[in-house]
Amino acid sequence: MSEPDVSMAEIRALLDKQAITEVVLSYSRAVDRGDEALLRACYHDDAVEDHGGSFLGSASDYIAAVLPTLHSDRLMTHTVTNILVELEGPTTATCESYYLSFARYPAADPPFETLTLARAIDRMEKRDGVWRIARRNLRWEWNREQPIAETWARGGIGDPAILLHGGKKPNDPLYADRVPG
Repeated sequence: MSEPDVSMAEIRALLDKQAITEVVLSYSRAVDRGDEALLRACYHDDAVEDHGGSFLGSASDYIAAVLPTLHSDRLMTHTVTNILVELEGPTTATCESYYLSFARYPAADPPFETLTLARAIDRMEKRDGVWRIARRNLRWEWNREQPIAETWARGGIGDPAILLHGGKKPNDPLYADRVPG
C-alpha cells in the first residue's frame, strides 16, 4: 500500500506548529535561565500578558516586573507538558500549554519550595514570517508548598557537595562557547 501524498499545506501546518511549540519552550528556557532577550523574543512588541490575576498589561511591562526574579539566584524550573496548537489560518493560532513549575524561596521566613501547575492559553500570530505570542492568558490549576527538603535521593546520586548545578545566563553551560545572536 502506498503512502498518500502530503500536500504543501500539510507540511506548512507542521512547520508552523513546530515554530509555535519552540516559542512555548523558549519561554520556559528564558524564565529559568534569566534570559531577558530570549523572553522578549517570545512576544510581539504589542503583546498582552494576563498572568492569571497576578499581572495584566503589556508583555513588555510584565517582563520589566519579573526582571528581579529572573536575575535572582532563585531556582526555578518550568516544565512544559501538554502542548496543543490549533491553527486558525495562515497567521493565527491558539496554543494551550501546561506548565509544571518548581520554585525555591530560600530567603523566605521560613524557606520553602513550591510546585505549581498552570495553563497558558496563547493567541499566537505570525508576523513577518515569525510566530510569537500576541496575548497570553495564564490560569492557575493547583499549587503545593513545602519546607525545603533537598536530600538528593539521600546521597544515592552522588555527593551533593560536588554535583554541578545549572545557572542563570551567562553562567549556565547552555551559553558557554555560543556565538551571541
